[in-house]
Amino acid sequence: MYANGDARALPQTQFILTEDEYLEFERNADVRHEYLDGHLFLMAGESDEQADISMNLAVLIGGQLKGKPCRARMKDTKVRSGALPRQSNSSNGLYSYPDLVVICGEPKHLDHRRDVIINPSVIIEVLSHTTEDFDRRVKFTRYRMWNDTLTDYLLVSQNQAFVEHFLRREDNEWIYRSYWGLEQEAPISSIACTLPLAEVYDRISFPPAPDEDLEEDAQ
Repeated sequence: MYANGDARALPQTQFILTEDEYLEFERNADVRHEYLDGHLFLMAGESDEQADISMNLAVLIGGQLKGKPCRARMKDTKVRSGALPRQSNSSNGLYSYPDLVVICGEPKHLDHRRDVIINPSVIIEVLSHTTEDFDRRVKFTRYRMWNDTLTDYLLVSQNQAFVEHFLRREDNEWIYRSYWGLEQEAPISSIACTLPLAEVYDRISFPPAPDEDLEEDAQ
């Protein structure tokens, strides 16, 4: 059914599945798959760093959303990005599992099964070398094209203290901000949350920078 390896490196299925066929398959599968225009992509396991960063983000944002009209969900929440209403024989669309998604107001679902969200407000992805291009280019293109409710898209590096933040303005244009270093804080004004990078990267040990390696060799 699908190629081995990380799906986001884009090994594709050998034949096209409609959205209905994907949903039927996925709802009975033991492992998760993302879907892009008829192709299944096997979700790879996560590194220790990605797992810790994702949990830190969930704790940070979940705590700040208490008592507010927004909620955070992790990992197993499918988000659909595509034209609505969905056609049963369509194979054009993206179904993704963000590392963290924030939904403001009541969740809106694709169908009566209530397992696919169509009104994300904030999506956060923790990058890896195999997922970065897919998350940065393919997913973001589909998110901003089809998810009118999306106001913020954040990419979080697991190799350095670096957070990139894409924000949708009222004129529907997107702007870019970045935060580098453990002393920085990344505000997400749309949901009144702040991400101190020191807390995002709690328990994470980064590899030494190249110049640090040279200094140690010289001693």
